[in-house]
Amino acid sequence: MSNDVDVHLGKRLRRRRRLLGLTQQQLAGSVGVRFQQIQKYECGANRISAARLWQLAEALDVPVGYFYDGLANPGRGEAGEDADSAEMFARKETLDLIRAYYLLGERPRRRLLDLAKSLHGGEAAEA
Repeated sequence: MSNDVDVHLGKRLRRRRRLLGLTQQQLAGSVGVRFQQIQKYECGANRISAARLWQLAEALDVPVGYFYDGLANPGRGEAGEDADSAEMFARKETLDLIRAYYLLGERPRRRLLDLAKSLHGGEAAEA
């Protein structure tokens, strides 16, 4: 039986894995488990040990704290993330954009980010 924290960690695991375009099989291979174990982690059916969480964080290139982001109040689900934000990150176009961004080299990524910030600033000035 899973609890809210296990479910939250599983959602964060799934979100990051998908963001990087990894399959459950690929992630499982990188941490030394079968893909079924990743499935169980992602749905919150199995708890993730501290050592395994560390391995997953390394494989997904995030700090361990990433998995706990938005867990301000475990009794109320993903507190700290509003519904609009969660919906935005679930969209295919958002994931495609982020994947394309990370395929760029460091300098083009920085330039693209600067461009996006300048466009956002321009819209704020017009409003």
